[in-house]
Amino acid sequence: MSGRVATQATTDSLFPTVLRVDSFRAIIEGIEAAILVADRTGRLLAANGAAKIIFGLLESADHQNINIFEFLFESDGRDILEELTTGRAWAEREIVKGESRKIVRVRLTPDSDWLVLQIKEKIADAASGPGGTQLTVQELLQEREITYRNLLAAYLKLQEVNRQKTVFLASAAHELKTPLAVIKGYYDLLLAGSLGRLTEKQKDILEESKESCERLVRLVSMFLNYSALESGKLVLQLRENDLRDCLDEMAKRWAEAFQRKGVKLEVQLDPSIPTFRFDYQKVQQAAANLLDNSLKHTPSGGNVALVAKPHFWERRVADAMPSQERRRFRLPRPNSVEVSVTDSGTGIPPEHHQEIFEDFVRVDRNTSGMGLGLAIAKRLVQAHRGKIWVESEAKKGSTFRFLLPIEQS
Repeated sequence: MSGRVATQATTDSLFPTVLRVDSFRAIIEGIEAAILVADRTGRLLAANGAAKIIFGLLESADHQNINIFEFLFESDGRDILEELTTGRAWAEREIVKGESRKIVRVRLTPDSDWLVLQIKEKIADAASGPGGTQLTVQELLQEREITYRNLLAAYLKLQEVNRQKTVFLASAAHELKTPLAVIKGYYDLLLAGSLGRLTEKQKDILEESKESCERLVRLVSMFLNYSALESGKLVLQLRENDLRDCLDEMAKRWAEAFQRKGVKLEVQLDPSIPTFRFDYQKVQQAAANLLDNSLKHTPSGGNVALVAKPHFWERRVADAMPSQERRRFRLPRPNSVEVSVTDSGTGIPPEHHQEIFEDFVRVDRNTSGMGLGLAIAKRLVQAHRGKIWVESEAKKGSTFRFLLPIEQS
């Protein structure tokens, strides 16, 4: 064996921050079977009490600078690493220590490139498992515990990457928001003639530039809303509002965009819709995202209809009454409002009806956008305890509907 000179702090520095040394040692110390942990080169990092007793590593210095390939297998370990990197979960070897034969099972953890070695006595039983070994319930539980810890570490890393992505999107969107607002303001001044008269050619160019600027503003707003939803910062401002005013105001803002593309926008708002508690801005945003989606996929000369009407939402429960009984005792008044956006566009095949509401999903790659509009609309509707879905067939247009309960609990 080589000289033992490293300190305990040196060993600790080899572990990633996700699983600290103290907590990891606590895990393997609670395992009855002998467990060794080494890095990919074979350097021994940790050993539990059972392993120290078997191999005589009773002093803390005894397991420093030990190469487990040389110590256990008298080899450089290339054959074991090759076996582990070809898809095998475990590499199994038989060794002789003292008067007994032992089975060493080596596993390579995918997240940290550690080698976990489990040592146990060889059982001379023909009915035993492969290589004369037999997994006990306790050993299976120990393997499951190690696997769980590895999965947890990988999950935490993915969560951190996702958090950093959300923070980056929010920061970039905030940086873009102010200059875009200034640019849009200058476009409005120029088109209003406040800075001098314009020729028709100049007006056309400015109109196109303003449209592109507004598209960027909507994209930035989309990123800001997405980051707020992802970070859990969405807070609904529930107040008694008139849904007809909410949707009518939003539709008027979109009238110019529909006119420029040559798509007819029809708005039908049932006057019997009662006032109820909802977030005025968030519902406008959800409906606007549906209008934006329909406008993208409807060719010039097409039609888009925005409709809102009272609706009776018959929620399904586990102990639901038979259909005849439900009809008999049905409430005399609606308990929700249905908002729908119907277009005469390209339509959506049935196999995509669920996935289009997921983040960054675009069925038609030829259209602009990031695939976030419908995903944000879904989250905003669900935040109101509502429901959203699509009814569509390829080349037959689409109808997006969402329900908002009138009584928010």
